[in-house]
Amino acid sequence: MTVSLEQLRRCHFAVDLGAARTRVYVKGVGLVVDQPSVAAVNTRTGALIAVGEFAEQMTGRTPSYIRVVRPVSGGTVVDIEMAQRMLRHLIGDRTRRTLRRKPRLRAAACTPHDADPLAQRATIETLVGLGARRVELVDTLIAAAVGCGLPVEQPEASMIMMCGAAATQVAVLSLGSIVTAERIPVGGEAVDRAIVQHLRHEHALVLPSQSVRPLHVALSGTGLTPDGPVSAEIHGRDVATGLARTVRIDTAAVREAVQTPLTAVLDGIGKVLRECPPDLVADLVDRGIMMVGGSALLPGLDQMVRQATGIPVRIADQPDVCAVQGLGDMLKGRIEPLVLNPLAA
Repeated sequence: MTVSLEQLRRCHFAVDLGAARTRVYVKGVGLVVDQPSVAAVNTRTGALIAVGEFAEQMTGRTPSYIRVVRPVSGGTVVDIEMAQRMLRHLIGDRTRRTLRRKPRLRAAACTPHDADPLAQRATIETLVGLGARRVELVDTLIAAAVGCGLPVEQPEASMIMMCGAAATQVAVLSLGSIVTAERIPVGGEAVDRAIVQHLRHEHALVLPSQSVRPLHVALSGTGLTPDGPVSAEIHGRDVATGLARTVRIDTAAVREAVQTPLTAVLDGIGKVLRECPPDLVADLVDRGIMMVGGSALLPGLDQMVRQATGIPVRIADQPDVCAVQGLGDMLKGRIEPLVLNPLAA
């Protein structure tokens, strides 16, 4: 584990600052915040206008003096002050007052597997600004594995695929640690961009910012597989005239456009398997790959991974909240470490 389980049991709340959504878990209460990592600011006065769902709805619809910002990018806090302000409003006054009463308030937070010291420090400073006296950092992959019920503390292989908005992380875990891992800078946002570019180049159509999610475009049902729908009707704006226009697109062409960024994900999975010890790979043939993260729900992605690797693939019951749920389980002491008694000489 990144930190000892005893230290995590002393924490009072946990935060998962993701590029797409922010989640806060309070010990003894449960998940209290699950909102988009978005804030809207008045550039004239510096006042915070909205956070979370309402701020996300304002994207692309604001006057010039209102700016919609995302203080978290790729799992890393890029604007500490704005992240603190956003968290204060998301948590709410009542919960913050309850936390402040705790003596020596402690917090736990998820960090990407390859986070550098500067990124880790930014996460710590963000939570210190909320009143935390001590912040424990936990690898997102380990937290997500715990949250979806994988036996990470046992001497057997568990493979997890964290499908985020900005990146995809793949790792093999054993004995509470990461054996080998790979971070691929391709996530749900890259898939969105691939679809938007395809529609712009092939159909001269610009989609509204709120309508680029693949689930709303053409990949419904069986999604990325050839068994999906043959065509779909899309509403957008004509590039030349600027007027509203509706086109019927071939979903096979959309699937082909999406394949390009997802190829990098499949390459990353192959690299992790090649670097993994043979004994652990043998375990994975039976256990398979567990997919977590919001982008794991992209229809057909699990079938694509299964066909590329020949390994069973499962999607967690609640893939989008596995990381923060894993932190919550650690805070409550539900995870028991494997006790190794040293042999006498």
